Amino acid sequence: MFQCPICEEDTSIPVGGASFLPQNLHLGFEVEVAGYMSKMVNNSDVACDHCIDGGNGPAVVFCCTCHQFLCKVAYEYHRTGLHLSKHNMVGLDQEGARQLHTTMKPRDHYCSQPNHEDNKLNFYCETCSLLVCRDCTTVTHKSHLVKEISTVAKTHQMEITEALEDAKDVVTKLTGAIDGNNRMIEQVVISKQTSILAITQAFEILQQTLEERKKTLLSELEAISLSKTTALTLQKEQFEKMVGDIGHYTEMASQILQTHTDHEIVALGGLIPTELQATLKRVHTISLTSNQHSNIPVSVQTVDLVTQLSKLGEIIVFFFSPSSTTWTSTAVARVGTRYHVKVQSKNSEGEEYPHGGVEVKGEMRSKTHNEAVVYGEVEDHRDGTYTITLIPQTAGPHQLLITMNGQHVQNSPNDLDVRPKRDYHTLCNAQKVIQCDGPYCVAIHDNGDIYVGRDDDCIYVFHQTGQRKNTIGSSGSGDGQFSSPSGISIKGDVLYVADTDNHRVQKLTSSGKFLHKFGHQGSDQGQFNRPMAVIIDANNKLIVSDCDNHRIQIFNENGGWLLTIDGKSSGSHSFQSPWGLALDPQGNIHVAACGSNTIKVFTKEGVYVRMYGDPNHPSGIAIDGEGYSFVSEYGGNCLSIYDPEGNKIHTVGNLKNPSGTALDPRDGSVFIANYGADTVLKYCVSKVNVM
Repeated sequence: MFQCPICEEDTSIPVGGASFLPQNLHLGFEVEVAGYMSKMVNNSDVACDHCIDGGNGPAVVFCCTCHQFLCKVAYEYHRTGLHLSKHNMVGLDQEGARQLHTTMKPRDHYCSQPNHEDNKLNFYCETCSLLVCRDCTTVTHKSHLVKEISTVAKTHQMEITEALEDAKDVVTKLTGAIDGNNRMIEQVVISKQTSILAITQAFEILQQTLEERKKTLLSELEAISLSKTTALTLQKEQFEKMVGDIGHYTEMASQILQTHTDHEIVALGGLIPTELQATLKRVHTISLTSNQHSNIPVSVQTVDLVTQLSKLGEIIVFFFSPSSTTWTSTAVARVGTRYHVKVQSKNSEGEEYPHGGVEVKGEMRSKTHNEAVVYGEVEDHRDGTYTITLIPQTAGPHQLLITMNGQHVQNSPNDLDVRPKRDYHTLCNAQKVIQCDGPYCVAIHDNGDIYVGRDDDCIYVFHQTGQRKNTIGSSGSGDGQFSSPSGISIKGDVLYVADTDNHRVQKLTSSGKFLHKFGHQGSDQGQFNRPMAVIIDANNKLIVSDCDNHRIQIFNENGGWLLTIDGKSSGSHSFQSPWGLALDPQGNIHVAACGSNTIKVFTKEGVYVRMYGDPNHPSGIAIDGEGYSFVSEYGGNCLSIYDPEGNKIHTVGNLKNPSGTALDPRDGSVFIANYGADTVLKYCVSKVNVM
């Protein structure tokens, strides 16, 4: 091993000797240029490279084409020569040296192998990583992988271009990260000022509270002191009066004894002892001890308080981790419709980060339209959660990108399907796909099969063309038998049936094989009184409308009771006779309260959210991925459509006691169990794209 004197890279001598070492032609050219520049600026005579003996004097110019120093004679020859007149010349001074880099070009490279000196290096041996001539390709490198240098150069040019593009992308990302850090530094400063204000305000409140408490205690102390002083003063005045009275009578008695005659003493003697004895008696009846204690004790327990104050407050150090941060949204978006992404920031341990203030961004990029980029609006809830709202403008495959402080969160980027917007205002042309007696309810399988519960206590399966494929169950109370199957839900190849008049829910395969059942008639937890509908949420929890018990019950997938939403409670969240059920994109439960003529909305935890609509005995309800609700009105003989905010946008009439509603998961078509007309109707949805 030895170190290259030009690039200082450690290398070893090839088997063929030093002549087979890889050439760094660019560095070699730079060394060559540097040598010429040194000769041009050192102010010493430079010999002419053109003249054999240099007898025509020193060089006066440098030919950048020939790479030669030329004297006056050689220069004149170059200037007038047929093929030499176009050569580039520079003077031998500082300016000429500066021009050398831009004017001088590398000359052709020739082979250094013996007898190959006149051959240009127009080939590249990839086996040896070496420039070679044509003769070398037939001798030393005969069995090696050899390509023309132009081909290799193109490949390297492409690689360099790609590397430059990659570098550009990386620099862009780094610049974005730097900008993100700068913004974060600004946010840290702002957060610091906010925290200083919070700390200052908190301690000002404490100081104010302590000062007010001090004033209160001093005021109470003053009142108690005044009370004691007043009581003691009154007692003292009473004692002083008694002393005065006794003194008065004793003085009178002394004077009588000293100056009065026997007749006077006899006349007054009875009065004075009586008054004096009465006064003395009063003294004996009262306490001569002070009626107030002089001490006014105060108790200000400061030890625990000081300890608590010494630990009051906490600077929370909690670092969020973008790679651990999670988000939720639906897999499908609609053109021109708000698409919501909920972000939960977390630390590296996966614990929820409880504070806001992080820079969160959301983008939606089309994979087919490079210019179609949608930037989201971000709402910081200040508790570690964020909501990103985006409105896609083109249909097709997209990428959803979510970043925190310039770094991608977990599962970002992520593929997103943006579909054309549906126009429910034009929902009017019905197709009668099935003619059958008394259809209670309808559900659509992922494969397009139509399941219909009928009043003959069976469930019929139809092909999407309307042709019957299968019959499930029969009338009865045994396993797999039904009595008024009023609600059907399908998830995968599992079928759930609200077996209304058997007061239970049955679980079957989509082909009709019985799997499980739960519930029986009653009003206790897990019991039913005519369940009308059953739906399955994303966590496989079963939600059942317990109609005549006026409540909603939630179960695990095995039928274990979890929660009850009681409609009999007073207040705005009360409801009567719930029929249809549906889940919106946020997982909220929409209840078609047939007996209350409204739609009530609850969270999956049973918390009341809102109500909407004024349907006439709503029976069935279905909700699409955008949050539009489709409510069949048994008493109104129509289908009402509501936007995600609960505003009615369209009504489809000419129905007869519609009792069930379902959506085709493939294209959003609306199916109605038109009970009174013995038909199942299908409404196709128009699509409107926004470009």
